[in-house]
Amino acid sequence: MITGKISKITGPVVVAQSMLGARMYDVVRVGQEGLMGEVIRLEGDLATIQVYEDTSGLTIGDVVKSTEGPLMVQLGPGLLSSIYDGVQRPLPVIAEQHGDFIERGTVADALDRERKWAFEPVAEVGQQVAGGDVIGTTPEGQTILHKIMVPPKTKGTVSWVAPAGEYTVDEVVAKMEDGTELTMVQEWAVRQGRPYVRKLDPTHPFTTGMRILDTFFPIALGGNAIIPGGFGTGKTVTQQSLAKWADVDIIVYVGCGERGNEMTEVLTEFPELEDPRTNAPLMDRTVLVANTSNMPVAAREASIYVGATLAEYYRDMGYSVAMMSDSTSRWGEALREISGRLEEMPGEEGYPAYLATRLASFYERSGRVQPLGSDAERVGSVTMVGAVSPAGGDMSEPMTQNSLRVSGAFWALDTSLAHRRHFPAISWTKSYTLYLGQVGQWYAENVADDWNELRDRAMFILQKETELQEIVQLVGPDALPESEKIILEVARMLREDFLQQFAFDDIDAYCPPKKQYWMLKTVLTFYDAATSALNRGVSLRQILELTIKDEIAVMKTTPHDEALEKLPAFNLKLTEDIAEIEVY
Repeated sequence: MITGKISKITGPVVVAQSMLGARMYDVVRVGQEGLMGEVIRLEGDLATIQVYEDTSGLTIGDVVKSTEGPLMVQLGPGLLSSIYDGVQRPLPVIAEQHGDFIERGTVADALDRERKWAFEPVAEVGQQVAGGDVIGTTPEGQTILHKIMVPPKTKGTVSWVAPAGEYTVDEVVAKMEDGTELTMVQEWAVRQGRPYVRKLDPTHPFTTGMRILDTFFPIALGGNAIIPGGFGTGKTVTQQSLAKWADVDIIVYVGCGERGNEMTEVLTEFPELEDPRTNAPLMDRTVLVANTSNMPVAAREASIYVGATLAEYYRDMGYSVAMMSDSTSRWGEALREISGRLEEMPGEEGYPAYLATRLASFYERSGRVQPLGSDAERVGSVTMVGAVSPAGGDMSEPMTQNSLRVSGAFWALDTSLAHRRHFPAISWTKSYTLYLGQVGQWYAENVADDWNELRDRAMFILQKETELQEIVQLVGPDALPESEKIILEVARMLREDFLQQFAFDDIDAYCPPKKQYWMLKTVLTFYDAATSALNRGVSLRQILELTIKDEIAVMKTTPHDEALEKLPAFNLKLTEDIAEIEVY
């Protein structure tokens, strides 16, 4: 074992001497309490270490011992419904053993070593297997079938498989002819992406139930998006809504450097939420990684990679996984602090010069893939949604700009919308998506042929409203012709009756794609019929006095099945009523 001694301490950064033979990113134990750390620089026999725990009390000359291996996570049954800290220590277990505060040097197994799991063998004796092949299954929660897979770098012929029964995660469930023993647990280095056969085109949409996202700025399964916004604009609520309603199998939620009270809300509310898809607890298919702002900054970077590795593990089983990172800005701040302690040359606003590279390598771990294994039909995906918290809401700061370069969708939260109580406060003028071309075909086949056309028309009306508002502010609305006044009215309907969505309403919290389509079509049908009437000489006041127009406002709170049944006929009646208006 490589053993050295501390020669310098600078906050969470420690320099140890006599560490010849140590490797980059090796995990070490520092001091008498065995504080966990990671080698981040080597120079001669000096190793610079970022410590994942509070370094108070360390002294020059304290012993540093290398584990001679990188930071690893344990992967196996029991991950779902768990709550971990940034280095995969189970917080409920620590709370039970040590109280509400994590003592320095605390070590706890990520998986319950005593619990027995109902193992059902899949592989047979004599079968040739390689990394990714499934040797058995076990139910995990009420909804997920956990697949026990051969580790990626292992292959051979099966010589023995355990019979169906209950086993702990450490018990051997299969053996190879070369003597290799397989258990339900495998380990993986967090900084290294798990391998796969090939990446697939992102053609299936990541449906969220949020109208502004699904209709105007959709992303694909396996895509990635960022949600930048100032304080109080609703980043956390938006991500929690995505976690609850997104059409995926597994949720990995990483609270990276967030305020303790916000993470407390997540940790207390998630276990009580009911999964709307299965009526089982939402935690049955959720993993929470919590690294709050009062925890050591060095562990923030680890928490992001731990979350990505957990997501990739379930992706390899063939599941669709959504990973929420709240917030990547706190991760960037941790990189900036550690970089300053290392006395590195600072980049823009003090961030390290390699910030863009780190962000790119993280978001690159998203994707829809064919995992390892002989089952070519198995397809899994990791969709990443990262919140960004720009200081003062300044979207030109480095974290936002560097995230923009590598993300496929930009869901910009607008402070002015939040102040007007318009939620979700996602700006339709600042946001964009690069996935329209990929998911458009799916919407055309599964929702409606003219889905893309309706979306484009609605976006044009909203953009036209922005232009007209500038004129209105100068000369007043009366100066506009009625053909432009109707644009302002329809844009208001789009904003209030379509884009605005109440996350705590039983019906409006989630809106299926087909209902979204018919709601949008209804508003545009009103616009088309009103424009035709204006061309006949009907006044705008006559159109707006129609009582049927008020029924458009209650579409969002109409039960989904009832709305889908009524809206096609309602569109026809709306057109007929406006066409019957007499000119006077």
